[in-house]
Amino acid sequence: MNVDEKKIAIIGQGYVGLPLAVEFGKKFKTIGFDINRSRIEELTAGVDSTLECSAEELANSTYLGYGCELKDIADCNIYIVTVPTPINAIKQPDLTPLIKASEMLGNVITKGNIVIYESTVYPGATEEDCIPVVEKVSGLTFNVDFFAGYSPERINPGDKEHRVTNILKVTSGSTPAVAEEIDSLYRSIITAGTHKASSIKVAEASKVIENVQRDVNIALINELHQVFNKMDINTKEVIEAASTKWNFMKLLPGLVGGHCIGVDPYYLLHKSQTKGYIPDLIRQAREINDVMPAYLAQDFLHKLIKRKINPVDCRVGLFGFTFKDNCPDIRNTKVYDLYLALIDLGFKVTIFDPWADVLEVQNEYKLEINSNVTNDFDVAFLAVGHTELIEYLQNIDSNVFVYDFKGLLN
Repeated sequence: MNVDEKKIAIIGQGYVGLPLAVEFGKKFKTIGFDINRSRIEELTAGVDSTLECSAEELANSTYLGYGCELKDIADCNIYIVTVPTPINAIKQPDLTPLIKASEMLGNVITKGNIVIYESTVYPGATEEDCIPVVEKVSGLTFNVDFFAGYSPERINPGDKEHRVTNILKVTSGSTPAVAEEIDSLYRSIITAGTHKASSIKVAEASKVIENVQRDVNIALINELHQVFNKMDINTKEVIEAASTKWNFMKLLPGLVGGHCIGVDPYYLLHKSQTKGYIPDLIRQAREINDVMPAYLAQDFLHKLIKRKINPVDCRVGLFGFTFKDNCPDIRNTKVYDLYLALIDLGFKVTIFDPWADVLEVQNEYKLEINSNVTNDFDVAFLAVGHTELIEYLQNIDSNVFVYDFKGLLN
């Protein structure tokens, strides 16, 4: 399939799909597809509310268009799926978005087309869960009439240094020839290069363990933070000292939320358990990180009492709500769990976050937050290190106690 014949549909225009569509749209006819009509309308107007792509970047993607109707992608021949892969209330994989996307593609895919999945899944999900749905709806035969690949996303929301083009891309395909075609497709936009995996399952596994490894390492730091607290030792100072060794991995204690690290390990846990093996280290790391909000709330209370600050009727300013620093993404933010833990302890809590969308937080979490900081608090809890919040707290009255568990303030 040569350049002129390629027409690409990117299914899902969120943090992953839009940057990918923008890059492909510079070289190929590309449709950024999303079932959210308002999202398509804002992108068509040159606005990206996720702040991943500027108006200039959207405008410079010459061959990129947008759509929210099936007819908009009916004549495409390469379909790239970038929909979310969340977990449900009991922390089991929820493949509903992937299955629905596969059903939709089954209605438009034709002979010779290629479907590429980028969403993080457990090994085997592409060929065992998604492709059979496409086959059933389309009536076509896999690896005869249509083909598939898997190329895991590596987008880091809010990161303006590591962008889609300068992050090395893992690729794979359902046949050797298709694997090469998919690898060539991504090589055309990824300046950092590609790594062609031997199979789709290998590519799937490589992605999920990227986040598992980070989850385990952060859990170690979170556990060490609790140990050092018992010993009245400053965790950040310990990490700074240990980081003088060349091969020490420098991480800080934190709230592990978001759409990747706080979710993806459950996919591997699920698949592993279906094979009769319970990976204890992965499971325990998840437990440590999941209870961190409750631990921090209790430690905060302890620190107040230790400083003879009366916690009764104490007004807490909770600084930051998004799942990470300098990013508007509120998906699976553990600051919400922290907020609930503080409320459960009897605190009156006011949330300040200049990055989070006030209406989105209200719709998603039924919470009212403030974009601008007011003086409506007695003590401060720095949960997310947005630059604006750090600058504010650096200059706050020295008599105001600031709980800074990461050691972000001077």
